[in-house]
Amino acid sequence: MFSLFKKKTPAIFSPAEGQLIPLSEVNDPVFAQGMMGPGFAVEPISDELFSPVNGKVISIFPTKHAIGIEREDGKELLIHIGIDTVELNGEGFDILVKESDKVNPQTKIAVVDREFLKAQGKESTIMVLFPGDTDHYTIQSKVVQKAEELSLNE
Repeated sequence: MFSLFKKKTPAIFSPAEGQLIPLSEVNDPVFAQGMMGPGFAVEPISDELFSPVNGKVISIFPTKHAIGIEREDGKELLIHIGIDTVELNGEGFDILVKESDKVNPQTKIAVVDREFLKAQGKESTIMVLFPGDTDHYTIQSKVVQKAEELSLNE
């Protein structure tokens, strides 16, 4: 009976087509050790990036390598595009949204030139992070489609 009143966690979706991997497998210790918060990653096979949640864009880094989104429940998440891509100063990223835009899993938020990143020696791994979150997520590595609902086992 009381389960009717339990708050449901908003759904999380894959931001890209590719291989879903646990954050611990990301080739960067800052992310792999959870220093930016818990989350998950996708090794993309497409240049298109979609919102992983229903929410609102709250920040776009000047270097275009990261986008902050506030979920419908008020929690924030950070989409970090690539590893060490801050050094590219925005090159290779076409951001299609602006701050305060409402987004959903069908909203294409960016196009990433993965070939350019590779030519610059950068990995195109997409990390979805929940800064300040204390939850622990168990991610099963698998192939995912864009906007596929994910099961983040807590």
